[in-house]
Amino acid sequence: MDPFNSRYILNEKRWLWIDYDKGISIILVGFGHCFATLNDHALPLDKYPFINYFNTFMYGFRMPLFFIVSGLLVGRSLLKKGWGGYVSDRVNNILYPLLIWGSIQVTVRLLSSRYTDNGATPWNYLHLLTDPRQDGPFWYLNALFFIGSIYALIKAKLKLPAWVQVIFGLGLYSVNAWIKMTDQNFGFLNDICEYYFFFALGDLVSNIMLGEGNIQRFTSWKIFIPLAILFIGIQYYFTKDNLLSIQHGLKYGMQYTEYKQPFWFMVEALIGCAASLSFSFLLQRYKVFTFIRIVGYHSLFVYCMQIITMSAARIFCFKVLHLYYVPALVLIVWSAGIFLPIFFYNFCLKYGMWWLYTFKKPKKQVEYMKTASIFWFNRNKKDILKEEKEAMMNTN
Repeated sequence: MDPFNSRYILNEKRWLWIDYDKGISIILVGFGHCFATLNDHALPLDKYPFINYFNTFMYGFRMPLFFIVSGLLVGRSLLKKGWGGYVSDRVNNILYPLLIWGSIQVTVRLLSSRYTDNGATPWNYLHLLTDPRQDGPFWYLNALFFIGSIYALIKAKLKLPAWVQVIFGLGLYSVNAWIKMTDQNFGFLNDICEYYFFFALGDLVSNIMLGEGNIQRFTSWKIFIPLAILFIGIQYYFTKDNLLSIQHGLKYGMQYTEYKQPFWFMVEALIGCAASLSFSFLLQRYKVFTFIRIVGYHSLFVYCMQIITMSAARIFCFKVLHLYYVPALVLIVWSAGIFLPIFFYNFCLKYGMWWLYTFKKPKKQVEYMKTASIFWFNRNKKDILKEEKEAMMNTN
């Protein structure tokens, strides 16, 4: 069996380093969600300072990286599909799962609110569009949809080049700096202002990053090692400030740099993104850790279900296994938040429940899975007949 549909993914003609990069990002995001899922449950997390340190150390670049990678592909998508087709795909692949899985999570929160003080109200359904930070991780899908649609509209209709959009993005980021430093809240507009620049930057460098000859040039240890050293140094410096914020009980926690030093946060994010992209090129070159590619291919579906599956895994560990050993909990909950959504997504494709993720049937994948199922069934049938024949010969 192939529960993660790995044969289909590994045989697809894709930019491998992009899947590697998205895989790295969603795995690191998963660690952050794992920490948040286990926090405030009377667990002795303070006895394991490495867990908090690693979570804080890896925070600064995870989400900007997703927007840069998405921006890399916008130009080619517009050339192929036009603005209408591009937006239609974003509705299908981003807005639709946001509304489906966001509503599922809000419903679960409402049902459990009688047992836990989670503050959920029916207004949270509306917040998925207007103020998604109220609904946990779904702010990312909200921002990705609106930023991509606005950017594509300006690019396709106003014909503004990418470098102008980057300048526009810097202007929005300056507004974001004011928002962060003065503790304002404009709902979903906050995240558009913060991440539009990174999306535009992805489009600006797309021809360089996606050119075949340039990909070979970027696949170099001479590029990665200096970037890795710079990344470690700057992350170490800002992690100290963020940890102090946590220790002093400031409301910003590990987001201290992001909120109080937003332009330094931009520098931190860009260096982290560059190091991650360089590492992804090396992974593509050596064709190692292919499971990261599989995770990256499913990154959006993982993101949709991550909090739900992690919460379920935590409850299972507490109530069924009676497990409270923090390192084991982290490993189990983190793994559950990565692999269970991938398994469930492919299970849904196989058994006709693809509508949980898109309103357009992914025909190519569904047909492949049907073919693969028939192949495995026929192969198993042949193996059974072969074993029966051998058994009969041995009996005679």
